[in-house]
Amino acid sequence: MSSLLSLSNLRITFDTPRGQLAAVRGVDLEILAGESLGVVGESGSGKTVLSRASMGLLTMSTAHRSGTVVFDGQDLSTASREAVRDTWGTGMAMIFQDPMTALNPVRRIGSQLAEGLRVRLGMSKKEAKKRSIELLQLVRIPDPEKALRKFPNQLSGGMRQRVMIAIALACNPKLLFADEPTTALDVTVQAQILQLLSDLRKELHMSMVLVTHDLGVVAGHTDKIAVMYAGEVVEYAETKELFTNVRMPYTEALLNSIPRLDQKSSGRMAVIEGRLPDPTQQEPGCAFASRCPYVQEKCQVEHPELQKADNGHEFRCHFPLGVAR
Repeated sequence: MSSLLSLSNLRITFDTPRGQLAAVRGVDLEILAGESLGVVGESGSGKTVLSRASMGLLTMSTAHRSGTVVFDGQDLSTASREAVRDTWGTGMAMIFQDPMTALNPVRRIGSQLAEGLRVRLGMSKKEAKKRSIELLQLVRIPDPEKALRKFPNQLSGGMRQRVMIAIALACNPKLLFADEPTTALDVTVQAQILQLLSDLRKELHMSMVLVTHDLGVVAGHTDKIAVMYAGEVVEYAETKELFTNVRMPYTEALLNSIPRLDQKSSGRMAVIEGRLPDPTQQEPGCAFASRCPYVQEKCQVEHPELQKADNGHEFRCHFPLGVAR
């Protein structure tokens, strides 16, 4: 498979009253055509900033980007604003976290679906309506013609998320970013949305980046996983390999915090003690050192580089799990 999106030494900083805030710190990632990548980490780890920067959505004057972003052979880091905008919808698209705030509350669903079709694909009003109905059918919304006439507040959370997926897929993008697509949905609806995304990815032959804080969400829906912590990728591997041979203590902590069916209902859920380091400070050593149960002196004074095993498994740890210490 050919490379669709390639990030090289991507760094994102923001100007704040307390100084430069480093949200993404030198990330290298590659997404192949037709591939699904899970980007996992706690809130504040840089996942959403990474995906928005990849699409060129960070337009505020306080945001600064360095490094390269190459999409479908085009270097977006040196392209004009107009050239980057031309990739939206037809090249890359995004499903945002909260459909209730992403959708316009005073416009009907049909109007919001048709907008991209008419502006980006030049469809007539009649063509856009026909395609809108097809898109709602694609995302399994019953009675799509009736749904087109509804406002967002007249739909359930799961239905609103399906509308967001339909809008994102309207112009047949090659790459779809799904930013926490199951936030605030109950477990049953979460499973339906995730399965829908997986099915559509295969059906439409597109690539997908699934952004989430929950390793359990990406387990059966991605080809590879990149675990982020404090703006860095700390572990990267094929999904099966990562779950079988965890190397980074932070990844192990995320796995342990997933609720399990064999846990006693009266038992406490595992938590990761402590908090993320201050992103405005560049401390020496490993960013996870203060929270790591396996920390050693070297971890506190020397920043670990990303190591790569023979099978492509990468990890940022001086003393990786499963390796003789």
